[in-house]
Amino acid sequence: MAHYFEEHPQAASRPGTVTLVLPDLHLRLETDRGMFSPGRIDPGTRVLLETAPPPPPEGNLLDLGCGYGSIALTLAMRAPGATVWAVDVNRRSLELCARNAQRACLYNVRTMHADEMPGDVRFTGIWSNPPIRIGKAALHALLTRWLDQLTPDGVAYLVVQRHLGADSLHRWLNDQGWATTRLASRTGYRVLRVAAREGGGDR
Repeated sequence: MAHYFEEHPQAASRPGTVTLVLPDLHLRLETDRGMFSPGRIDPGTRVLLETAPPPPPEGNLLDLGCGYGSIALTLAMRAPGATVWAVDVNRRSLELCARNAQRACLYNVRTMHADEMPGDVRFTGIWSNPPIRIGKAALHALLTRWLDQLTPDGVAYLVVQRHLGADSLHRWLNDQGWATTRLASRTGYRVLRVAAREGGGDR
């Protein structure tokens, strides 16, 4: 079975488009098979974008698991003075995200494969609809890596389906030292606010 978190998706290309409409923006995005939610804006992503507070106006912002760019481009429009890092392992997704950003003239978006991301970059904010289906151990390792790259006052916002373990993830994050609160709950999704932990990657 092919997964959207493969580096080189096996699914044959079938280009399409989706439209993201929020109160403050309107984006038309190219999509394709072999990536997350190519046929529509994922409901969880929409809940995240509608409920998380505005991003910091400057600094480094991270869209973790960017797909074709709905979160990254929204951040870039809302914070034109910030650098938005759009990170994924899926090369097809990264190509589309870069193309969508260029088409929207959002030159503050930088697409980057997760394995090629500079380790010294620190983020004032992280937004993610994380790949729950990679499994709990892999998910925990993924989140540990990136959450420990938050600045001391940085905050992450994660959206997770309730029936896919949002509440257990909430408990795990708190147990690991990231002060986590439920920011919103809507249509089966939880939006979690995760504060940087003391020591970060030195823990």
